[in-house]
Amino acid sequence: MPIITLLTDFGAQDYFVGAMKGAILSINPGASIVDITHKIPPQDIRAAAFNLLAVYKDFPAGTVHVAVVDPGVGSVRRGIVAKCAGQFFVGPDNGLFSWIREREEGFLAVHLTNEKFFRHPISHTFHGRDVFAPVAAALSSGVEFKEFGPSIDDVIQLESLEPRPIDGGLEATIIHIDRFGNCITSLTRKHFADGARLAVNGREVSVWREFFADRRGEQNDLFCLFGSAGFLEIAAENTSAAQILGARRGDRVILNYAIAH
Repeated sequence: MPIITLLTDFGAQDYFVGAMKGAILSINPGASIVDITHKIPPQDIRAAAFNLLAVYKDFPAGTVHVAVVDPGVGSVRRGIVAKCAGQFFVGPDNGLFSWIREREEGFLAVHLTNEKFFRHPISHTFHGRDVFAPVAAALSSGVEFKEFGPSIDDVIQLESLEPRPIDGGLEATIIHIDRFGNCITSLTRKHFADGARLAVNGREVSVWREFFADRRGEQNDLFCLFGSAGFLEIAAENTSAAQILGARRGDRVILNYAIAH
C-alpha cells in the first residue's frame, strides 16, 4: 500500500487538508495518507523544514512526502519533486527540502512542468490540491520521477545547519522551539567533546541528562540532552527553557571546547 504523507500550515478549521486528500484518493484510491502535522505556523518555512527533517527517516522506502507551506503560491516560484534516501518529496521550491538535501547524498530534483499530472483548472491560490496532491498520487501509482519535468540542480537552499568554527569552539543556532519550550539546536553528537559547555543568551548550560526526568548528578533549572531528532536540546524540567532563556529561533548557541578538560 503506497504511503503519502502531508505536512502543511493549513490547520484543521478549513477544508484545505480534506481537499488535498480527496484529490489524492481520486487518482489513487489505494493510497495510505498519513498526516505529519497541519499546525505549522502560517508561512513558516523553517518550522516545516525542521519537522520534515525530523520525521522522514521514520517512513519506509517509496514514501511520498507532500509539504505545503507556500507563501509564494501563484507566483513564479517553482513546484518541484525531489528524490533521495529512497523517498520522494513534493512541494514548492522555497527551501522546504534543503536541510534534507544537506544531509543526504544523491539528492535529485525535477521542476514540475508536465501539466497532464495536474488537476484542472488550476487554482492560483491552492497548488496543494491542484498540483502537489495529484503529482504525489501519480508518483504513488508508479509514474516515473522523470516524467514530471526537467532536472534542476539549483533548488532554493535555507541557511546551512552546520555549526561555524570559532576560536575555542563552535557557533550554532537554535533551529526550532517545540511546544514544550525545548530549544533544539543545530548541534549533533559529532560536535561534542567531554566537558564542553554551552552558552545561550548570556547563560551557561553545563548540566547533561540522558532523559527529561533524569535527576542523577548536578541539578540546575536548565539542562542539555540529545532529543529524538538527533539534535542537542536545551530543556528545563516541567517548564519552558525558551522562556527562561528569552530564546527565539535563530539565536546563537556557543559550544565552548576551551574549558573541556
